[in-house]
Amino acid sequence: MFNDKIIIMEKSAGRVISTILKHDNKITSYKIALIRAINDIAMSYPDISSRGEHIAIPLKTLARFWLAYYFPFFDNGEYILQGNRSVRNDILRNDMAFREDLFEFRNLWTKMIGFEPSPADGFFIINEFNLPRKRRNYQEELVNQYFELIGKISNTIQMPIRYAGEGQWSVFKKPIRFRDMRGDIIAIPGTDPNDKCLMVSNDLWLGFQEMSLYIEALCIHEWSLFTEQKNENCKYERGFIYRLLTERPDNRRPLNWERNQVDILLMENKEFICPWTKKKINNNTKYDLDHLIPVSIYPINELWNIMPTDPYYNSHVKRNRLPTLEKLLNSKQDFRLAYDHYISLESTEKAIFEDVKYRFIGVLENNIDFPDLLATQVVHYIDQIGTARNVARF
Repeated sequence: MFNDKIIIMEKSAGRVISTILKHDNKITSYKIALIRAINDIAMSYPDISSRGEHIAIPLKTLARFWLAYYFPFFDNGEYILQGNRSVRNDILRNDMAFREDLFEFRNLWTKMIGFEPSPADGFFIINEFNLPRKRRNYQEELVNQYFELIGKISNTIQMPIRYAGEGQWSVFKKPIRFRDMRGDIIAIPGTDPNDKCLMVSNDLWLGFQEMSLYIEALCIHEWSLFTEQKNENCKYERGFIYRLLTERPDNRRPLNWERNQVDILLMENKEFICPWTKKKINNNTKYDLDHLIPVSIYPINELWNIMPTDPYYNSHVKRNRLPTLEKLLNSKQDFRLAYDHYISLESTEKAIFEDVKYRFIGVLENNIDFPDLLATQVVHYIDQIGTARNVARF
């Protein structure tokens, strides 16, 4: 009976989501972007499984994904339109409320890197700017403009939230601050009490988690068709738009700082164990810094996701795959050992605590063995990522 209830909820959620994407009236691509952002967040936090609780998502978190989605819609100074341009008071309005803000930020980013940005730079930027220790590597002017842009997008997001579905507020309630929410609610990690949040009902959240790959594909398909239609007199066909919407960054950020910290630990006679081969890694051992979740799946340069491993196995066996659950469970103690070493050094302790704060619920709040609890959470998280995204295992 319980399983039957889940199936009914999934069908209901799927109908709501597909109706918004395929049949809702759309002046801009905002509604598609909203559904895609919620879906990306559901895939980013598969360990937040709804047990009847509703999910609170800060508008600024949705806005970060919007920045990444809309970042590529410029071409040699031309706008790739995302809606109609209307004339009001003899002034030609933009297709998007935050178009000029995004244009200015993109220009500043281009000036800083010294060459034309990649379509995937938006995803690179939001991962760099999400954590305070990474933001400190960038100019103050760029950081300030980034937060102004996130604020502008956050205000814009409230429009598709209001008009998703039939009428107003028919699918989502009006966003309010997290501190004012009542009932059984789980907030996305890193949510501040003052953050204005979108509440996703538990049945809708379950629908996103169960159908995430289908929703992602439908969002990209509908967005490509919509953009082609809005730019029908231009060269931007759906195939070109599809590439813009699906490009992801490579691991351009070098792991020099992380490697230096591991080298310090090795010089202090800390010994790591490769979680895949069980080879000991000490001060005389060559090693790779492996992303437990490959960059091709998520560009997560967070310290809990980075582990010293055997170079050959990392390059020739693991590659872009994820471990099976059996291999993950067999590696848990090796993860625990690495995290124990990380918290023994002041610099890496601060980094891993910060990274965990924005990724996992309850790890920092529990007064128990931090490395063991984190290792348990990471095992579960990696397995959930593999299941949600249907990633090949090794």
